[in-house]
Amino acid sequence: MPPLTTLPPRAVIREVGLRDGLQSIQTILPTAQKIAWIDQAHAAGLREIEVGSFVPARLLPQLADTAELLAHAKTLPGLCASVLVPNLRGAEAALAGDADLMLLPLSASHAHSLANLRKTPDEVVAELGRIRAARDASGRKTLIEGGVGTAFGCTLQGEVKPAEVLRLMQALLDAGADRVSLADTVGYADPASVSRLFEQALRLAGERFWCGHFHDTRGLALANVYASLQLGVNRFDASLAGIGGCPHAPGASGNAASEDLAFLLEAGGVATGIDLPQLLALRGQVTGWLAGEATHGSLHRAGLPKTFHPAGALPR
Repeated sequence: MPPLTTLPPRAVIREVGLRDGLQSIQTILPTAQKIAWIDQAHAAGLREIEVGSFVPARLLPQLADTAELLAHAKTLPGLCASVLVPNLRGAEAALAGDADLMLLPLSASHAHSLANLRKTPDEVVAELGRIRAARDASGRKTLIEGGVGTAFGCTLQGEVKPAEVLRLMQALLDAGADRVSLADTVGYADPASVSRLFEQALRLAGERFWCGHFHDTRGLALANVYASLQLGVNRFDASLAGIGGCPHAPGASGNAASEDLAFLLEAGGVATGIDLPQLLALRGQVTGWLAGEATHGSLHRAGLPKTFHPAGALPR
């Protein structure tokens, strides 16, 4: 699939700071601040938010209030509220909360899978099959996303072969995933490798390919997004202020920053529905709550250019 001569007219940013971001730092935000974050992100135009993860509170106390956040997010009009689930038990909690989507992460790296999930990749595929059966039995409409991580390499294992990534993606679909996505968990990707792997993934999954998730460990997250855009991918995970990362990626600098990604898209004529000044204001508020924690991103330092026009806006 050659690069498109024009980019997609619209793209969706899924805000994952409340899960991927907060689980990676020491600060435990009060529930009231997380709810304010969700409300203001929604007011700024974000329509997909990963509100947390159903994992034991003793393991991730930062995410212990996920059920409450999900219940609140479900009251906001037009918002797709998603959660990460590590296993069937987490999926049952997501179904009880009527999540719009639940993401089951799978590491294509065998070593990372054992370190992070204590399961082999194929054991995770089998778990997704059980989750699909539970979803169908519940009567819920919650979508199931299988997210293939360490898709471009692994700090523990080293090389991850593209053929293995694609095999596992197909296995997730065969096991009952409604959607699949690819993640550069440890920041090994570059635009050329993204183009090669995403082209094959799109050929395999078609419209069931859902999302790209890029970490900015080596400063290439937005370049990798652009390589994906050129293939027609139009949904990306990002975290406000670039918080987050992977505990198995030494020196990692976090996720793509939501505000920088929104600027890249809008400046390139790809509409997001996001009010950038509002999003930057929210970034300032959230980084204030996270004083002392490492945050990232560039747009907040210089602000929007005077020549900036959101996608679809007519030049003055």
